[in-house]
Amino acid sequence: MNKNKCINCIEYKRCKESAGSLIFFIIGLIAIIAVRAVTILEYVKPVYGKVAWYVGILGFFIYFGYKYKIDHSRYRLIKNSNLMDKLLQSDKMEKEDREIIGSVLCALSSSKDRINYLMIFISSAIVLIIAFYLDFLK
Repeated sequence: MNKNKCINCIEYKRCKESAGSLIFFIIGLIAIIAVRAVTILEYVKPVYGKVAWYVGILGFFIYFGYKYKIDHSRYRLIKNSNLMDKLLQSDKMEKEDREIIGSVLCALSSSKDRINYLMIFISSAIVLIIAFYLDFLK
């Protein structure tokens, strides 16, 4: 895509490869690896397994919180601009093009994704609190 088009895009800050998005991407990767390493590390030394579990769950908590925030702001943008209505009423594009763009916008504004991210975020927080209590306060 032409860089000038991306720079003028209202989503430019969210979709460009910023240091912030790279950090959250790395956090997500570390979380995935850590959770999958728990069983092996528990076999080597149980405390390593616990550390990996905490790193993984905390990483998921941070990553999915970030993803929820980004997707929610995109949803608000689509909703507040009435983009779906404008798109479907336009006569300048072919009907098929409007339907394709409409389906992409619908997918981006899906409540299922937002609920999924929110549930992962909340359940990670609950599990972290319970585990912290059981491991350190009880």
